[in-house]
Amino acid sequence: MDLGPLRDSREFRLLWIGQLISMTGRQVTVVAIPYQIYVLTGSTLAVGLLGLVQAVPLVLAGLYAGALADRFDRRLVMLGSLSVLGLTSLALALAAGGRPSLWFIYAVSAVSAGVSTAEHSARSATVPRLVGPARLPAALTLTQVLFQFAVVAGPSAAGVVIAAAGLRWAYAIDVGCFALALVCVLLLRPLPAPPEGRQTELGWRAPAEALRYARGNPVLLAIFAADLDAMIFGMPRALFPALAAHLFRVGPQGLGLLYAAPGAGALVGSLLSGWVSGIRRQGAAVLCAVAVWGAAITLFGVAGASFAFGLLMLAVAGAADMISAVFRHTMIQLATPDRLRGRVSALNSMVVTAGPRLGDVEAGGVAALTSPVFSVISGGLLCLVGVAVIAARVPALRRQAAAR
Repeated sequence: MDLGPLRDSREFRLLWIGQLISMTGRQVTVVAIPYQIYVLTGSTLAVGLLGLVQAVPLVLAGLYAGALADRFDRRLVMLGSLSVLGLTSLALALAAGGRPSLWFIYAVSAVSAGVSTAEHSARSATVPRLVGPARLPAALTLTQVLFQFAVVAGPSAAGVVIAAAGLRWAYAIDVGCFALALVCVLLLRPLPAPPEGRQTELGWRAPAEALRYARGNPVLLAIFAADLDAMIFGMPRALFPALAAHLFRVGPQGLGLLYAAPGAGALVGSLLSGWVSGIRRQGAAVLCAVAVWGAAITLFGVAGASFAFGLLMLAVAGAADMISAVFRHTMIQLATPDRLRGRVSALNSMVVTAGPRLGDVEAGGVAALTSPVFSVISGGLLCLVGVAVIAARVPALRRQAAAR
């Protein structure tokens, strides 16, 4: 791996460590919330609706959160966002001792989803400034390393903690991680918005410039569409509690492994990713990676009761998603002027984070009408169809190459 950005930039190092800590704690909660909902209701649809509850505030808050990152000190935006996210996890921890209502869990999750967009927008818009264009692919690969480590360690720990100590301790771990991440961000130097960004409007017109920029860039729209295709149709996450309980029969610990498996594959892929900076046909690489994701999810669906094979296919899917993410984020950041990076990063954040939530709704709804296994297989196949359509309709994406 290329460790240059961590070695050369103190600011990026602090940002990276803080994100590693907060992301790991957040992944514990990512397992705990759907597990708690499934225990309360026994319904895959109720788990799937969690995705819709989170997707709505992600979309509504997204572009306005990006405007904050373009107009104000991005360090302060991150500090405020992390503080609110820690409070939402604290609320879940305090309520976990009793039997909270489903609507309380939905409401707290909605607030957390909306606020997370502001944190993600400010952080993503900051990275190019800290490392420069030449180091950006390596920096984004390192970001993928921490993300994939978190989605392995967090869910794996969540399964053990939930089984041994209960949901309250799972949420408490997330609170502690947010507190440590706050310390890392506090140590950063101020990150003021670029001079031209300080005139960014915060009213209803705030998203307009970023939306016009995205509309005028077909490759950018195709990148968003490719990610949405993979996440809406090929994301079976909402089905993991039902599959763990009734198909694989592996309990909470096995549930944690299902959530962790994509991250494990992506972590291995990211640790061996020194070659990514040498890939010129970045758009074609995105399309190939999404196709591998769809094929692996389809094979996960046909795994039957073979838990080991299912985990392997999820790991392959995760490695493919890591490759897709590195190239997608590199193309987006380098194509966007700094004054718009907060809002375009917010658009990307809406796609990256809302896509899996919409996938939860799709997977849970199809499973409720048919079966969890049919939902997984049909979703993987639809993902393959979708990437073929994008490749055919937007040839510019296939030809998109890295700048020399």
